[in-house]
Amino acid sequence: MLSQQYKIERVLNLGTGEGDYDRMLAAYAVDMVGCDVNEDDIRYAAEMNKDVVNLRYETNNALDLTYPTGNFDLVVSSEVLEHVGDPATMIKEIHRVLAPGGWAVLTFPSREFPFTYDPINRFWQWIRRPDSNERLIAQGAYAFGHEYLIGSEDFKKWVADTGLEIVEFKPLSGWLVGLMEVYWTGLAQSIFKKNARNVTSDTAGSLKVRPADTKEPYLSVITDAILWLDDFWFGAFSRSLGKGVVLRKKL
Repeated sequence: MLSQQYKIERVLNLGTGEGDYDRMLAAYAVDMVGCDVNEDDIRYAAEMNKDVVNLRYETNNALDLTYPTGNFDLVVSSEVLEHVGDPATMIKEIHRVLAPGGWAVLTFPSREFPFTYDPINRFWQWIRRPDSNERLIAQGAYAFGHEYLIGSEDFKKWVADTGLEIVEFKPLSGWLVGLMEVYWTGLAQSIFKKNARNVTSDTAGSLKVRPADTKEPYLSVITDAILWLDDFWFGAFSRSLGKGVVLRKKL
């Protein structure tokens, strides 16, 4: 694990949303920017993390970033690629704003998800074609505003086209986590969460809940144990709810 004694000079959280993990990231940065296309989310994140002195927030579009070429040493982007409409262009922008030798860490939902996570849409894709992004219902793997999911081979091609290097490509959450989440997580978010569809401007969610603070939840130890079991039993399988990727820009 990276020591907090080592500080990365310039960090960008691309698609920061409500900023609920920016405080943690900023502990490893000299200077950090959190950006998102949603102005309401940016305002909320800025207020929640206003005491973090090395962190600032800006509204920005992942497909047309206003930052200079080579401006950041690290770009982090979690669960954003599936929302931008043109993921190949977002990868190109990440490559552009990274300094030579810079790193990018991305997570995104996988089109190769396990049957236990979304049996309805998985069965629908089986009878259409195996690599289909078509969906029958907007839940399960296609909840959270997902109009499409990211195929592993598509992602690798986008990265190769930019000249970025894949350092690590890891499945995130398998058959056990899929079985435990199934459809209830997407339904719960659609009911309770403000900007449930993760778009530019959205008030969907009848209760409009936002993160109350940036503290680690007390029950996270249970989540960690479940993730460990899932990885122990199913980590060798290629099908997963998502993918975690580490990229590097060549010198």
